[in-house]
Amino acid sequence: MPKTLPVIDMTDPICCAPVSASPLDDAAALEIALRLKALADPVRIKLMSILLTDAAGEVCTCDLATAVGLSEPTVSHHLGQLKKAGMVLPQRRGMNVYYRAHADALQALRQVLDPTCCR
Repeated sequence: MPKTLPVIDMTDPICCAPVSASPLDDAAALEIALRLKALADPVRIKLMSILLTDAAGEVCTCDLATAVGLSEPTVSHHLGQLKKAGMVLPQRRGMNVYYRAHADALQALRQVLDPTCCR
């Protein structure tokens, strides 16, 4: 059975200085690893791609399920893992949940991995 992601405080997009600045402590390494683990799935990468490129900026779970060819419960599971890692933000509207990418969290992760990226 796969390990579940520990719950971490997601009030800030990411915890620490770039990995190249100095050796990371255990807590910082765990925070980065949990975020990368959440992204380390082809379906989740595809979901992030859809959310990041959608013109409206948010997509209903039902539309995401159709786009990736999976059931809504399966897509909801994947989105839940991305939510725990702070990569997506949900908003409930009646019976539907709409998700949008948390772009600040992704930018912070890029900066932690490569501080010279995207300048």
